[in-house]
Amino acid sequence: MNPTRLFVLGALAKRGPMHGHQLRRDARVDRADLWSQVKPGSLYGALHRLTEEGLIRPLRTEQDGTLPARTIYEITDEGGRELRALRDEALSEIHLKPDPVDLALAVSSDIDREILRGYISDRVAALRARQSQLSHQLDRRWPDQSKADDLILEHAQMRVQVEIDWHERVLVHIDKLDQHS
Repeated sequence: MNPTRLFVLGALAKRGPMHGHQLRRDARVDRADLWSQVKPGSLYGALHRLTEEGLIRPLRTEQDGTLPARTIYEITDEGGRELRALRDEALSEIHLKPDPVDLALAVSSDIDREILRGYISDRVAALRARQSQLSHQLDRRWPDQSKADDLILEHAQMRVQVEIDWHERVLVHIDKLDQHS
């Protein structure tokens, strides 16, 4: 499942025809990078690929004053079918990817425990920073924020909290990692 394709098709279906700059702005405003793998910089390439595949089509080109000309895209009927398929796939599949930290921890018996403790503590600090960022997003509503947006941000925040809890558990047991349960 390609999240960028889902984002572009979904945005065009939901908001109607728009140009790449509008899509990129919407991705930033919706903070898509906080809750998905959509990167605003990948949207222009996706527009070209989706056009080549017949899932979207150029509607017109507009130029406002001295700004560069911008192509307005709309979703096609085939794009609507693809959107439904991508959405069904995303809603049906569970994606809990293994974290490489688990493998690194499993093969860390030769690492000095204080160094390992430092790595894990650094990860906790990074996760807490991410948690703080998400918390601020929950506090600052954007103009058309919906209940779905609230739930998406809560989901991201809860996932980060679970990661923090697990890393703190590792820190508690770090001196016992070579022992059998």
